[in-house]
Amino acid sequence: MDVKKVEDMAKKMRRKILDVSYSCNVGVHIGGGLSMVDIMATLYSAVLRYDAKNPAWEDRDRFILSKGHGAIGYYSALLEAGIIPEEVFATFQENESDLTAHPVMNIPLGIESSNGSLGQGLSMGVGLAIAAKKKSKKHRIFVLLGNGECNEGSVWEAIMSAANFKLDNLIAIVDNNGFQNDGDSETIMDCGDFGDKWKGFGWNVCSVNGHNIAELYNAFVGCNVENKPKVVIAKTVKGKGVSFMENNNEWHHNRLTKMNYDHALQEIGEI
Repeated sequence: MDVKKVEDMAKKMRRKILDVSYSCNVGVHIGGGLSMVDIMATLYSAVLRYDAKNPAWEDRDRFILSKGHGAIGYYSALLEAGIIPEEVFATFQENESDLTAHPVMNIPLGIESSNGSLGQGLSMGVGLAIAAKKKSKKHRIFVLLGNGECNEGSVWEAIMSAANFKLDNLIAIVDNNGFQNDGDSETIMDCGDFGDKWKGFGWNVCSVNGHNIAELYNAFVGCNVENKPKVVIAKTVKGKGVSFMENNNEWHHNRLTKMNYDHALQEIGEI
């Protein structure tokens, strides 16, 4: 795994997120999109099995974005992976665009699932993992959740089910940036130690720095236990890469002005 290659992809993704967030001229869920960039770059650059020229390849790994409001982080990964064309990416949130604020299933564009309400993606992942097992398929299912999303009871039902069915082909990822729509997650619903909770439900738990490419890669490809689903709990920074957005929940959903767009570009630097 080439760490520099993944880091370069992440940098390009952050630039693309800023560019299209500014050009679409409406509010964007930018904070949570930026927090997941290093996770997505690692997956699409070094971990997932897929064919950019044939997104419907039957043996591809499946990726489900359960924290659907982070769609801009997802689309930027698909762009840099060569699945979404530049001209399609540029239509983000325009009328009649295929790239809406929350993803809508579109296999030719690499989008595996639709998302609106939180708490649904892991259940879909469980279903896909069971189906793969029954068909003796070797592909894996990756599901990215938000830490605030884990307040949903449906998430924990899916967690119990995955352990019960011994789904070692299922990898959940928690983008644990410490915030959700209404504010600081510990204040709204203190979930304590995520790792202990997932472990208590029968999962194999790997806790990592969500902006350290090597740690992410090693957690995704290693840290496996037969007959146990795996969760990678990634400690991240909301708005990562832009100082005035980092750990600032005003950027959960906000609109870029020319002034703060230019400021952000200076911080990102040349691509």
